[in-house]
Amino acid sequence: MDKEKKALAERAYAVHNSLLKFYGEPEWRTPLPAIDELVSTILSQNTSDTNRDKGFDALIGKFKTWEAVRDADADDIVEAIRPAGLANIKGPRIKNVLEQITEERGDLNLDFLKEYTPQDATKWLVKFKGVGPKTAAIVLQFSLGLPAFPVDTHVYRITGRIGLRPEKMSADKAHPYMESLLPPETYYTAHLNIIRLGREICYARKPHCSECPVQEYCDFRKENPYL
Repeated sequence: MDKEKKALAERAYAVHNSLLKFYGEPEWRTPLPAIDELVSTILSQNTSDTNRDKGFDALIGKFKTWEAVRDADADDIVEAIRPAGLANIKGPRIKNVLEQITEERGDLNLDFLKEYTPQDATKWLVKFKGVGPKTAAIVLQFSLGLPAFPVDTHVYRITGRIGLRPEKMSADKAHPYMESLLPPETYYTAHLNIIRLGREICYARKPHCSECPVQEYCDFRKENPYL
């Protein structure tokens, strides 16, 4: 690791520790089976957690099993997930992913990925249309017990403001980049606490910088001392 990367890694770890002291260990919902998390994360794209959950609950309520979703008419899936938004895109996408997984594996159990390396598990998941690095990282971290650092809109914004990643780095490239800065055992806590910071303090517009527990490390705060 070169000198500059080492300095960023030290800053990232300091940010993680500060958030840990401020928020404590995050509490997360009971982990979902990997196939459930995969569908849920597809539903979460470009919508709120509330709408995602409405769409997910409606899908399970109507079809009961993922096999039934897979075999259903795409229009029926679309109608079920309307609360999640972008249903005309997400409905066929979910059906296609479930069909393709079944064609390749014979069933819809993704537990076999626990035996893969994180890199190979990610590679296997992102080959399906509509499954990008963020979706794969969420499935790995929260369902499969494999180390991954999902970069959502909050994580992307905050890591840019703090200066933990190059300003113009894409979100897709930020996943492995953040993983290179922090030890794997911190990914879960750091990811969730950064998201909480983004939801409660580091807003996209009018962030409450004076309340921020990591302002001493933040380039954005230094450039905007009156916020």
